[in-house]
Amino acid sequence: MHFNSEINYNFKMKGQQTSKIIIQSRFCGPPNSAHGGYTCGLLASFIDGIAEVKLRQPPPLEKELDVEILHDSTVILKERQAIVAEARPARLDIDVPEPPTYQEAEDAAKKYLLKDDHLFPTCFVCGPKRDKDDCFCIFAGPVAGKPMVASPWTPDKSLVDETGRVRPEFIWAGLDCPGAYAVMDTPPSLIMLGTFSADIKERPYPGDICITIGWEIAREGKKRSAGTALFSKTGKLLGKAKAIWIEINS
Repeated sequence: MHFNSEINYNFKMKGQQTSKIIIQSRFCGPPNSAHGGYTCGLLASFIDGIAEVKLRQPPPLEKELDVEILHDSTVILKERQAIVAEARPARLDIDVPEPPTYQEAEDAAKKYLLKDDHLFPTCFVCGPKRDKDDCFCIFAGPVAGKPMVASPWTPDKSLVDETGRVRPEFIWAGLDCPGAYAVMDTPPSLIMLGTFSADIKERPYPGDICITIGWEIAREGKKRSAGTALFSKTGKLLGKAKAIWIEINS
């Protein structure tokens, strides 16, 4: 995977009270709004430690957004006066299941639920209509004999920061989509990310072969909670997350 242009990280460092970001259109989930997990990861970068991010409305693309850091460590993402998302320090207590083998993850990806009829086919993490050189290609499908979905993922060198490791916001993005497929009905209904929290243990290097998984935790009415995790090829836990998904139409 080789992204075709530089990433525009137009925001100031943590510790300042106001910052600005612009989310490029290629980092979309739905075609006209930013990818939820990626947006959450950007906002979480202003918080030390584990963060929980709540999306209030679809994050816009290619617009200057204000980031406000409040005295209680809450971080607000705004488009003019409209609140797009808010983040705050949090805890994340979820039990992570044993990962599948890499071969099991490869086999699961061949059974990707939305391969031929994707709701958002240009999603930069899981969209089958994106060019393979411009997509994470995380195609989570059911793992045989296990209550989870899984997919391989090999991060590209364009995703790294100055340390040479994958940027945290891209790990948040990779932890997002598998959760949707873990709680998605068949035939699929439209669900949108509501709240997302993540705990990154270790960031991979580009070219590292990884395994992503997702599993359903609970559902209540139109709310569905999912856990996701990122592992090395040998099964080392690199990160975990929990999401609340909201069914939009019944």
